[in-house]
Amino acid sequence: MIDQVKDHLEKVAQFESTDKEAIESFRIAYAGKKGILNDFFAAFREIPAEQKKEFGQVLNQLKTAVNDKVKALTAQQQSSFKKQIEDPFRSGFPITSGAHHPLEIVKNRIVAIFNQVGFTLSEGPEIEDDWHNFTALNLPEHHPARDMQDTFFIQTDPDILLRTHTSSVQVRYMENNAPPIRTISPGRVFRNEAISARSHCLFHQVEGLLIDKAVSFADLKQMLLYFTKALFGKSKIRLRPSYFPFTEPSAEVDIYWGLETETDYRITKGTGWLEIMGCGMVDPNVLQNCGIDPEEYSGYAFGMGIERIAMLLYQIGDIRMFYENDLRFLEQFRSEG
Repeated sequence: MIDQVKDHLEKVAQFESTDKEAIESFRIAYAGKKGILNDFFAAFREIPAEQKKEFGQVLNQLKTAVNDKVKALTAQQQSSFKKQIEDPFRSGFPITSGAHHPLEIVKNRIVAIFNQVGFTLSEGPEIEDDWHNFTALNLPEHHPARDMQDTFFIQTDPDILLRTHTSSVQVRYMENNAPPIRTISPGRVFRNEAISARSHCLFHQVEGLLIDKAVSFADLKQMLLYFTKALFGKSKIRLRPSYFPFTEPSAEVDIYWGLETETDYRITKGTGWLEIMGCGMVDPNVLQNCGIDPEEYSGYAFGMGIERIAMLLYQIGDIRMFYENDLRFLEQFRSEG
């Protein structure tokens, strides 16, 4: 038994390494709860009385040698690492490049499509006043259509709120720019949605506005055909009559997605059609509220939720995935950015 301890003394003396994990493995092998030292100390009880003194001395030498070796190698490893850090020519740690968020990718694609046909980019404040968010858009106080959107108001000032749509950006643009106008307004909007567990209070929208002389609903339809073809590769659409306070007439836009796969059947509920946006001719009252003569000018507006478009393009089944910041999900879009 004493010879076994002496063999380990030689092994400890010969062990050398600058690798942190190798040093830790060495320490555990000897000084861990199930290590070699514990085995020897457990066997100490079985040693004959006349050998206990010699065995104890050798065993203590092994314990001391292990501790000294670990301390010396750890200090050496740390010193080497410090020199590497201080070396200006040392190779840097590999840093994985980031990826654009899928909502940002889709937003940029939509904006680029409309940029190609002359639409400029406009932005506005996310904290808005009642006039720009509601009243100027043909939604005076106590108008029943205000109930269509559950709004976050600032408690200290009921006239200040978090915008519920980016139409407020269009109002500001019309107030400060004379026709002809072609602008696209992407941004975050806020609504207190309580429809389902999947709903969120924060959404992203893109809204477009065109104001000029003799603009008709036929012009709007041609723009929608251009957009759906450019983004989805599909140009079969239908327009269903709808209601929006700031447009008249108003319509919901559906795209024919098809029924080629099981997923197509599921997301279209077996019809092949998918709703993608709302649109309509700008109400003359809105033009007048923004200082534009409705007798001389007309226009159209459209708006869509970026989350909905992204879910269609990438076949994502749960809107919550956009906000969970799961890297396994986000890294799938690295090549898209």
